[in-house]
Amino acid sequence: MSQGLQPGKLATAPNALDAFWMPFTANKAFKAHPRLLARAEGMYYWTDRGDRILDGTAGLWCVNAGHGRAEITAAIREQAGVMDFAPVFQLGHPLAFAAASKLALMFPETLDHVFFCNSGSEAVDTALKIALAYQRAIGQGTRTRLIGRERGYHGVGFGGISVGGIVNNRRVFGSLAGVDHLRHTQLPANAFSIGQPPHGADLADDLERLVALHGAETIAAVIVEPLAGSTGVLVPPVGYLERLREIATRHGILLIFDEVITAFGRLGSATAADHFGVIPDLIACAKGLTNATVPMGAVVAADFVHRALVDEGPAGIELFHGYTYSAHPLACAAAIATLDLYVRDALFERAAALAPTFAAAAHALKGRRHVIDVRSLGLVAGIELASRDGAPGARAMTLFHRAFDTGLLVRVTGDIVALSPPLIATPGQIDEIFGRIGEILDDLD
Repeated sequence: MSQGLQPGKLATAPNALDAFWMPFTANKAFKAHPRLLARAEGMYYWTDRGDRILDGTAGLWCVNAGHGRAEITAAIREQAGVMDFAPVFQLGHPLAFAAASKLALMFPETLDHVFFCNSGSEAVDTALKIALAYQRAIGQGTRTRLIGRERGYHGVGFGGISVGGIVNNRRVFGSLAGVDHLRHTQLPANAFSIGQPPHGADLADDLERLVALHGAETIAAVIVEPLAGSTGVLVPPVGYLERLREIATRHGILLIFDEVITAFGRLGSATAADHFGVIPDLIACAKGLTNATVPMGAVVAADFVHRALVDEGPAGIELFHGYTYSAHPLACAAAIATLDLYVRDALFERAAALAPTFAAAAHALKGRRHVIDVRSLGLVAGIELASRDGAPGARAMTLFHRAFDTGLLVRVTGDIVALSPPLIATPGQIDEIFGRIGEILDDLD
């Protein structure tokens, strides 16, 4: 029987860690040896014991402007005092429209309409539903198949895990019918490429193969990360995205970019679409949209998609989809302040200027113990390690723990160490990040 909480007191237990079921975590192992973050500012976290941790991952690919930005905090605090919540079903509030307009102006000029949600996972599922609704609206109701890519990560909704290509994410849950996958783009011939690798543009022709297999009239959309992050930093080969765009257009298939990681300066531009010069029909974004201060995601849609569903649709509700917290007032306030901060401090331009220094530091690890590949673009890098016999992922996890315990936060996925520091990083901090990793590698079994 629950005893409830006494007024003014927190519930405690012999192990106060028990109640929280942690996501994407080996819970038993963590709770046996917990590592806790207590506060953050600028480029650093501090643990509950007061140890300073250099943030090499922008939190979780998301704190692009650095921690504790006063402008964003003030905007959230002020809005909380004015209006804490407002429904946006058949109603609206000014910040929702202001945030949407500001975001649309920052994104490619052909993408003009913003649908707000609360996370990258929700943004992906929203984009997939918009694509299906669009095809039906233009009289292409047979187009219900969705195409993802092997080793793709598109969040944890059922749509996202279905088009995603990370097996463990759907092994227990299954996936939706009517989904197929392109091959991933990592090729041995491209090992240690700096920037976009030279080989593999022809892998986009997999979409032609799937068209031949299923029929173009059955395929609604193809979704890819322009640069795949969570699967270990897979940089698109030269010409790959351009080829995918051409094939999708020719067959009437919508192209969706999952830019949950790449949007808001990670590659030195507002979007990866801008960086690569390839404009999709829908962009899913989140993370850096509010500098991770308040959960928020969005889908930014091309005008022709919105026109088919809204302007040319029947009277009444045009899209039966949405969330209680879509365009939450606090999230909108945070987004507006964050987008203004990116522009005021020229953080995207800063990231572009730092990219060569970042790439040089990353590729300096070539030849270090256990390193079998290095991949980088903009301010994101993947350091791939040889796996221990019979224990894939264990070597990188050991590095993760040793890095944290000596003052550096990295991210690992399998045996790949992923780096994505805040865009405010200095050259000295970049050198420190990779120097510390090199030292750990030298002593790593």
